[in-house]
Amino acid sequence: MVSTLVYAFFGGLAPSLVWLYFLLKEDSRCPEPKLLIALAFIAGMCAVPLALPLEIYAQSSLGGTPVLAWAIIEEVLKYLMAALFILWRSSVDEPPDYVIYMMTVALGFAAAENMLFLFAPLSAGQFALGLFTGDQRFVGATLLHVTASSLVGFSLALSSAARPLQRILAVTAGLILAIALHTVFNTIIMHNKSASTLDAFFLVWVAVVVTFAALEVLKYFRYRNLPPNTC
Repeated sequence: MVSTLVYAFFGGLAPSLVWLYFLLKEDSRCPEPKLLIALAFIAGMCAVPLALPLEIYAQSSLGGTPVLAWAIIEEVLKYLMAALFILWRSSVDEPPDYVIYMMTVALGFAAAENMLFLFAPLSAGQFALGLFTGDQRFVGATLLHVTASSLVGFSLALSSAARPLQRILAVTAGLILAIALHTVFNTIIMHNKSASTLDAFFLVWVAVVVTFAALEVLKYFRYRNLPPNTC
C-alpha cells in the first residue's frame, strides 16, 4: 500500500512538474518568486479535496455524468484558491503574472487529480494501465486545466487597469470560457472512443498553442520598452 501511494504521488506529480518547468522557462525574463510559485502549486493541489465532495454531490443530485457541473466546480475552485492565496499579493504586479499564477494553480490541481486517477490501477496491480493513464493525462487533462485556467488569467491581465466592476465582468467572462472549454473536452472524452479521444487531445493542443502564443504577445507588449536584463 505504501509503495502504491508513493508511485501514485510521484506519478501524478511528475507531469505537472514537467509542464511547470517549461512554463517557468517561458517566464525567465522576469521570473516570479519561487516560494509564491510553490504556494500557488500547493493551493491548486488543495482545491482537489474540496472539489471531490462537491462533484459527488452533483452527481448524486443530477444523475448521470454532470460534466457541466464538474467543470463549474473545478474552474471556480481553482480561481478561488488563486484569489485567496495568490492574486492579492504585491508580487503579482504585472499583467503576465496573472496568467502565470493561474496556470501554476491549475498544474497543482492537475497533479493532485492525477494522483487519484493513478491510485486505482496501481493499487490493483495494473501498472501498464497506470502508465497509460499517466501518459494520457500528461498530454490531455493536465493541459486542459492549464489552458482553461489561463483564460481566467488573461481576463485578469487584460482588465488589470480597469475599474472593479469591469474586472468582475472580465473574470466572469473568463470563467465562462474556461467552463465551456472544460465541458467540451469532458463531453468528447466521455465517448470513450479512440477517435473521440484524439479529437479531445487535438482541441487541447490547439488551445495550448494559442495560449502560449498569447502569453508571449502579452509579455512582448509589457516588456518591450524595458532595458535588457531588467523587469
